[in-house]
Amino acid sequence: MILIDQTIVSDDIVDKHFVCALDKCKGACCVEGDSGAPLEFEETKVLEEIYEQVKPYMNAEGIESVETFGKWLIDSDGDFVTPLVKGVNQCAYVYFEMGIAKCAIERAYNNGEVNFKKPISCHLYPVRITKHPGYEALNYNRWEVCAPACKQGKQLGISVFEFVKEALIRKYGTAWCDQLESAAEYKNALIETPLD
Repeated sequence: MILIDQTIVSDDIVDKHFVCALDKCKGACCVEGDSGAPLEFEETKVLEEIYEQVKPYMNAEGIESVETFGKWLIDSDGDFVTPLVKGVNQCAYVYFEMGIAKCAIERAYNNGEVNFKKPISCHLYPVRITKHPGYEALNYNRWEVCAPACKQGKQLGISVFEFVKEALIRKYGTAWCDQLESAAEYKNALIETPLD
């Protein structure tokens, strides 16, 4: 594990490889699961503010879910999350393009209509953050549907850390990310140069 300020980072984040392969998984992380995308409290306010700009990119079922259940919910674990279509599986903010699940929030962002890319939990995936009293733990979330992403990351030589670097900077800042990068380089140098 790597310790930086009030965070504990799993070695897997710098050791394992990952690059999303949407042509293979079809965006499964947006349409499968027991709950919506985890949200920071501040993000619930953002969703309230940007909904009208995002709405034109959403599908009818997603709009119905948001207007029935709300722009965000509190799930059975007490966490803030996005609503699901008809309360099961698919995030309400999903739309489909050539059979691939994509994010309506991100589409509005890419079109310059909002200044919020998407929930940080989605931007960080496959990294998941667990909050504990006094610190946060960052772990690599392994999921069978992401096997093609692991394979593609290995072929390209891109680590989980490199894949989510932009999101990590967004969450923790450049200085924090630089520390993680230095720790990863030091760790790799020790592996490549065994001690006598």
